[in-house]
Amino acid sequence: MMTLFQTTCNECSKLITQNYSTSFTMGIKVFDKKFQNPIYAIYGYVRFADEIVDTFHQYDKQTLLAEFREDTVKAIERGISTNPVIQAFQEVVHKYHIEWELIDAFLKSMEMDLDKTDYSLALYDTYIYGSAEVVGLMCLRVFCEGDDQLYNHLKDAARRLGAAFQKVNFLRDMKSDFEDRGRVYFPDIDYTDFNAQTKKLIEQDIQADFDAAYQGILQLPKGAQFGVYTAYKYYLNLFLKIVHAPPQKVLQERIRVPNQQKLVILVKSMLRYQLNVL
Repeated sequence: MMTLFQTTCNECSKLITQNYSTSFTMGIKVFDKKFQNPIYAIYGYVRFADEIVDTFHQYDKQTLLAEFREDTVKAIERGISTNPVIQAFQEVVHKYHIEWELIDAFLKSMEMDLDKTDYSLALYDTYIYGSAEVVGLMCLRVFCEGDDQLYNHLKDAARRLGAAFQKVNFLRDMKSDFEDRGRVYFPDIDYTDFNAQTKKLIEQDIQADFDAAYQGILQLPKGAQFGVYTAYKYYLNLFLKIVHAPPQKVLQERIRVPNQQKLVILVKSMLRYQLNVL
């Protein structure tokens, strides 16, 4: 019966991923099957925490997030939760020895979203680490399957990939973050005077993250490499669309990669992977 329970919890996390992110779903589907459910579980967990702080405006978000944290702690201590998202996640935490420090850093970044609307450089770095880099490290724990030497070797690249993804999200979502939530994540940025020079400086920082992350992707275990590369290529394409857009367009609309183009990216990535020319 526990097998049915766990299978059902895994399916919940998979459904969350499919409903919230076509890009990550696309990448996870091409992982080795042994990696798929664990990565769905991580995504489902972080997505629901993010949902609390981003969209539950008519509710007491601080209390809900505190309860989410408390339920996470109890689940990890007990090895069980009746919340299917937390249950799937705690199974992964125990199986792959994901450190509490990573989970705690993530939850602290979510807590920052409850009241922070602008960020100093130090707070920005702290937020990026907790909201994105640690998620890359959680996934790396899964991919390395207990190989601490490989994990330590690839830690920096995993962090840089998570940071690149998050910073691209910040650029893509500048309009909604500012207008709907009053947030400007980039430090020392005046939203009302977002210009080409400011945009270029941000893009140079993101490009450096992508370049460092790419070197790590080339060294990932084969069962994970294609999926991570696919997600990397999707985000890189999104980033390049933003790079070629004028600042005012970034402020006025949410730039996207159409689903048809995502499929093209997937096919091209598959061909490069099969030809061993990543």
